[in-house]
Amino acid sequence: MSTESPTSAVPGPWRPGPLRDRVHEALLDLITSRALPPGRHLVESDLARRLGVSRQPVREALQRLSTEGWVDLRPAQGAFVHVPTPAEAEQLGTVRTLLEGEAARLAAAAAGPEGVRALEELCAAGERAVAAGEADGAVALAARFHAKVMELAGNAVLAELAARIDRRVRWYHAPAARQRGPRSWAEHREVTAAIAAGDQARATALMRAHTGHAHR
Repeated sequence: MSTESPTSAVPGPWRPGPLRDRVHEALLDLITSRALPPGRHLVESDLARRLGVSRQPVREALQRLSTEGWVDLRPAQGAFVHVPTPAEAEQLGTVRTLLEGEAARLAAAAAGPEGVRALEELCAAGERAVAAGEADGAVALAARFHAKVMELAGNAVLAELAARIDRRVRWYHAPAARQRGPRSWAEHREVTAAIAAGDQARATALMRAHTGHAHR
């Protein structure tokens, strides 16, 4: 199966670093954005042509992506984008709910007026994106909202753990995020209000409910 897709799905400019790492990052971007959807057959020659590189760094990148759980290597069949299972989604949802809920609690305890204003601006931008039918833009803004809450929490260890699962969260939940639209941003508004009020218990409960809705 060819891996060709619209030009808009082609990775952006190469980042600095060894070629094998840049190819790995480019393929991971294509997978997490679902330009290469779950179950897609990954043909080395097609990917090499698409990225403008030889097959060797593509082969190395696929091996690494397999180790990380993004790609399945099947004997005599080749490489395929991993298809998430219900059990994996359940486990990820549990971890995400715990991390996001704690981040909201800490943000409610520490966020000042400037931080709250940043959250409100993101909510307004997300609502405008939904109203304009810009689903991908709304999803990107939702990721920025959650990242901002994590930043306002002020816990470096918590932020590091969240960063490790961020891509997988977006990969699993992007379809749901596109469908939830206005309701998702209403929930972001409620979380923001709780953080602004310094209500740690309410911020925790609302964020856990919000992530639970997306997970379900």
